[in-house]
Amino acid sequence: MVCLAFIRAAHEHLYLVRKVSHVCRCHQHRAWGSRPAASQFAVQGAPGRVLELLGKSYPQDDHTNLTQKVLSKVGRNLHNQKFHPLWLIKERVKEHFYQQYMGRSRTPLFSVYDQLSPVVTTWQNFDSLLIPADHPSRKKGDNYYLNRGHMLRAHTSAHQWDLLHAGLNAFLVVGDVYRRDQIDSQHYPVFHQLEGVRLFSKHELFAGVKDGESLQLFEESSRSAHKQETHTMEAVKLVEFDLKQVLTRLVTHLFGDGLEVRWVDCYFPFTHPSFEMEINFRGEWLEVLGCGVMEQQLVNSAGAQDRIGWAFGLGLERLAMVLYDIPDIRLFWSEDERFLKQFRLSDINQSVKFQPFSKYPAVFNDISFWLPSENYTENDFYDIVRTVGGDLVEKVDLIDKFEHPKIMVYEAVITVKRHVFMKLQCGRGKCQRCNGVLKPSGEQAALRQIQLQL
Repeated sequence: MVCLAFIRAAHEHLYLVRKVSHVCRCHQHRAWGSRPAASQFAVQGAPGRVLELLGKSYPQDDHTNLTQKVLSKVGRNLHNQKFHPLWLIKERVKEHFYQQYMGRSRTPLFSVYDQLSPVVTTWQNFDSLLIPADHPSRKKGDNYYLNRGHMLRAHTSAHQWDLLHAGLNAFLVVGDVYRRDQIDSQHYPVFHQLEGVRLFSKHELFAGVKDGESLQLFEESSRSAHKQETHTMEAVKLVEFDLKQVLTRLVTHLFGDGLEVRWVDCYFPFTHPSFEMEINFRGEWLEVLGCGVMEQQLVNSAGAQDRIGWAFGLGLERLAMVLYDIPDIRLFWSEDERFLKQFRLSDINQSVKFQPFSKYPAVFNDISFWLPSENYTENDFYDIVRTVGGDLVEKVDLIDKFEHPKIMVYEAVITVKRHVFMKLQCGRGKCQRCNGVLKPSGEQAALRQIQLQL
């Protein structure tokens, strides 16, 4: 034990609770108010035990790290709930692609897949996308693993290879994705992505180009900042141009005409060159998506060796929060009618702005504990906080730390340094939960899961 962390906690807005009339009856709503039993905090890997999820069984092992809080979100599929703000964004994007891009038979060029299982293999999530075995994105501390071979997808790109291998050349994938993350109004362990992929044959790419018959998709050369070693410069520039045109039209459809757009070079393991798209919205530059020319090695391995393509991915919550003025990502999981009814629109393209309805002040709490000397990450504690405090937890920040002068400091502990401030607000009057997010017995049962001592 090498460090003492002090956590300030406060209670966040009542609009995250289902109904005002229900709020004080804490014992009736386990998801919001009651204290979970110790077994609810985490599904700890136990060889010989089996985890049941979505009708399938998965043997647990030392990599299993799912919490009941996260498991309760699997299958909710907010992006498929009619009139939910995430559904509205998905439908607007889908409508745009259906109307703008037609195949030879005047049917939509892009097919849409929004009901694929979030349980994928580690090969699908990482190896199929050329993510190296030692890449930090594979860490157990950043992902939710069912076991060493299966996990909850960390991105919708996990389905890219399978759909390409099935012979698809243009598709959109929408779904819930899972990442262990910090606690604040912009982050949640479950969020939703929309992925787009388009492949081109030589004929399709060069059809409108003068003397296009003489141009080639591929060559043997060297990789540079502007192209892959297997692509011709002509092919890459045309794919890049098409990608940027498609995405500029999409954000113009969503945000309106006159939108200022800029492109920032970046890195993704599965595209090169890669870009992030930023828009100037209300005087502020906002990153809205990532994209790039697909790595040819990925395309080839899926059986489309004669094609070249682009891919992009965007976060539905990110767009919805900007477009609808939704201030907190937890609101998307609310079942409060005062939230949901605001988005029951007669036209999915209708403008709407979220109207807050909380009126209760914040309540602050501090807790402190000793950290273990090894096998601890910030996300371990965040998962415990989310399990015990539920969606009342708004933010977590480190406000102080202490090093025992007689005990060696371990580097793994020093990384626990920010975002440990819980801001909660419940408005439950005399309800005992308001006296502290983690009640003493709840604190100890939860913190024992990660070897913390109060």
